[in-house]
Amino acid sequence: MMKKGISIIIPCYNVEKYVEKCIQSILTQTYKNFEIILVDDCSTDNTLKIIKKYEKKYNNITVLQNEKNSGAGYSRNNALKIAKYDLISFVDSDDYIEENFYQTMIKQMRLEKSDLVVCDIFVKYENIDNINTRSIACLKPDNKFSFIDNGLAASPCNKIFIKKDLAKYPFPEAIMNEDVATVFAIMVKAKKISYNNDTYYNYIQRKSSMQNSKLSDKRLDIFKSLEVLEERIPINKTNSKYWNAIIYNQVIMFLIYVIPKEKDVKIRKKFLKEYNKLSKKYKINNNPLLNKFYEVQGTKHKYYYKALMNLNTKGLYTLSNNLISFYHWYSKHFKKSVIKEYISLNDIVEMAKYQHNLKESKIKISVVIPNYNYEKFLLQRLYSILYQQIKIEEIIILDDCSTDDSRNLIDKIEKQLKKYMTIKKIYNEKNSGSAFKQWQKGFENASGEYVWIAEADDYSDKKFLKTLEKQLEKDKDTVIAYTDTAFIDKDGYVIMRSIKPEIDLLKTKHWDNNFVNNGTDEIRDYTYLNCTIANVSSVLFKKGNYSKFFKESGKFRQAGDWLFYVNVMSTGKIAYNNKALNYYRLHGNNVTSTTKKKQHLEEIIKIHQIIEKNFGLNKSQKKEIEKRYKFLKKVWNLDK
Repeated sequence: MMKKGISIIIPCYNVEKYVEKCIQSILTQTYKNFEIILVDDCSTDNTLKIIKKYEKKYNNITVLQNEKNSGAGYSRNNALKIAKYDLISFVDSDDYIEENFYQTMIKQMRLEKSDLVVCDIFVKYENIDNINTRSIACLKPDNKFSFIDNGLAASPCNKIFIKKDLAKYPFPEAIMNEDVATVFAIMVKAKKISYNNDTYYNYIQRKSSMQNSKLSDKRLDIFKSLEVLEERIPINKTNSKYWNAIIYNQVIMFLIYVIPKEKDVKIRKKFLKEYNKLSKKYKINNNPLLNKFYEVQGTKHKYYYKALMNLNTKGLYTLSNNLISFYHWYSKHFKKSVIKEYISLNDIVEMAKYQHNLKESKIKISVVIPNYNYEKFLLQRLYSILYQQIKIEEIIILDDCSTDDSRNLIDKIEKQLKKYMTIKKIYNEKNSGSAFKQWQKGFENASGEYVWIAEADDYSDKKFLKTLEKQLEKDKDTVIAYTDTAFIDKDGYVIMRSIKPEIDLLKTKHWDNNFVNNGTDEIRDYTYLNCTIANVSSVLFKKGNYSKFFKESGKFRQAGDWLFYVNVMSTGKIAYNNKALNYYRLHGNNVTSTTKKKQHLEEIIKIHQIIEKNFGLNKSQKKEIEKRYKFLKKVWNLDK
């Protein structure tokens, strides 16, 4: 009978920069009943020397050496032959794992008697700070399809397997994408798959990795792997939904996102021709998941993707290659920022005239623009306010002692615009040191029924106010109406189309559709865990006496906005529109230090205490909150 424990297999090839961190992350595991099998695939750097050092020092580490460079599939199979434990884990040698990775995963797997257990993947980009994302392994843990319909589902590294299952479905050797044939075979055949969200696998994306290299014939090995998978999991009525997901994520997305990255036209044309030949049998243009993909694309992108798919499936690979080239050219020369280019003071005046001629809106809105050293964004911001499709009651510009030339520009703006509309400027004599003091000042000086805190460095779609006006007309009890938010860089290019994945931590899909909810219910069901309004610029507030709320939020430096939203929504209803009509600008001033992160976590804990006192928290919610703390400590490196 196989020993209970886990054998951890790590294929290694030229990873001298990474492998020690990988090994150390395993040696410090809270679960101790393991062995590590390192397989060197004929590295040409110091990898072998490094892993041999660990083998000599630790009696639970074994090093195998391949006679010739044979790839990850061969290395894994080779190690499986000598693995002594009943459970198997694969870790890539340039990645690393959390210290509770095996403790939590194995405990759940044993308890639920599952065939494998899966966790989320935290994708980290080498040499790029603050662009890390958590890839959710599934949205419905009780649904096997949800595990398979996932771009990173084929990875063996965020999973723990039973050894006997891997013996049934060994990795194809000497090809890339060997994981597809093994991992999907086990997942489709599994009676029970467990999902663990108490830990995650750290996947390092580096430019020198095989997956990020130039196109070569090896990249078409995906089709060889699919042939092996078809022998193990036939394409039939029973398996059709799984195959649709596999082909969509592994083949269709390869054509849409990977092949176009190749800039060499000749290489790409040759590749498209071969891809067309190999993909025909899968009828990719009829894949039901492809239509869902089209539905969420912008108009131009939708036409481009549809044309690319149609041309390639018809064998017109020369035309599809030309289309990609044109798209590269268009993106380089005509890619549009969401912000109108070259906005001048004259443009602002023209938009003020446009505002002046609009008929009175059904609701009166005061726009408050808090500014501190955002002179370079002020004209852009004003333009995005003035071109709204409904009439604005007034604009109030608050300057908090800017040290740039903001006040000189504000003086010019006020002088030019007051002929056409109500505009006020309010200057602080000394810096307030608090956004909430500025927000409060804006509310106190506003004459409208609703207040829009439009931060000076953000931007908005022209339909923003019109969209929210419709909702507010329907229900006068609404105290907060807001839209989805997209992120833009300093030049106005969209870098994240929606904030929904970052807000919906519980994977409820609550923000996938428009809604109106009782504010207290919204807090108790969703906003108790995290701040679910990404940016104040995305919100229209019903005007009220919120001085008490501002005072309470003013005690916080990092998370006070969340507490303010909670307090306001507790007084009425909250409405949401799922279109990203607000643009939050990311630039150098958004960087957060470790000290601030520590303070932020402390404030989050305090706000949870306030929410519990005022609204109550059940055991399940408290458990989710504890998970949130553990996650933030790890992501923010505060658990050391």
